[in-house]
Amino acid sequence: MFVDSHCHLDRLDPRTHSGDVAVALDAARARDVRQFLAIAVTLEDVPSIAALAREHSDVVISSGMHPLHTPEQEPDVETIMAYAETYGAVAIGETGLDFHYDQVAPAQQTERFRRHLIAATELELPVIVHTREAKEDTLALIREHVNPKIGGVLHCFTEDIDMARQAVALGFYISLSGIVTFRNANALREVARCVPLDRLLIETDSPYLAPVPHRGKPNEPAWVVEVAECIAAERGISVAEVAMQTTANFYHLFRAAAPEVSDEVRGILGRAGLV
Repeated sequence: MFVDSHCHLDRLDPRTHSGDVAVALDAARARDVRQFLAIAVTLEDVPSIAALAREHSDVVISSGMHPLHTPEQEPDVETIMAYAETYGAVAIGETGLDFHYDQVAPAQQTERFRRHLIAATELELPVIVHTREAKEDTLALIREHVNPKIGGVLHCFTEDIDMARQAVALGFYISLSGIVTFRNANALREVARCVPLDRLLIETDSPYLAPVPHRGKPNEPAWVVEVAECIAAERGISVAEVAMQTTANFYHLFRAAAPEVSDEVRGILGRAGLV
């Protein structure tokens, strides 16, 4: 089985199965994608993605605010924690630092990220980190605030192998998206080869960043399989091994997701020796 560890189910493109989330999930299930982590971009989004999770037993959610979101008021630690607890989030995020764009000042992003990290530590939940052109600042805040035994993930990773290795040493996983399949992504394919397999996750970040051979189309959870296929080819191993290990990694990191799995998925995990 495969897990899409990062998808924006509330933002699927209308061109994807007419925007019908249930149909998109069925298309993914038909390719053996059996678990989905629906990611919040704003705290205001959390109730709607929680409603999706109530409708689909194989969907779990995160709770947090993207670094480039511009809220009317910055949430404090207590508010971030309250949303996660109220709506049953299995992780805090996505949060982080993105210094590529200037729509939110770096100081504002940094304080927001810090609050999310504190909330994650208080709740003993992993944190989902978006990082772009902010390597040293991201790592410094993780070192300061994250318990390596709880850790988190650098999602849709596009930085260098050095950052990946430092993050792994801090208890983090590295999640690869469809970008790893792009023709000009040689450095990222090095990450796919060199990061220990037991520290990799796979994701779509749908509806964004569709993998080859679907580039130019809105992304969807079913295409996480192409990400796994690319990693398998780079490492010279089977797709089944990538699927099995990244699934195990997902449940090791997002421990609160494990009780939510269906009997069917629990049987798959059992046969694979993962539970």
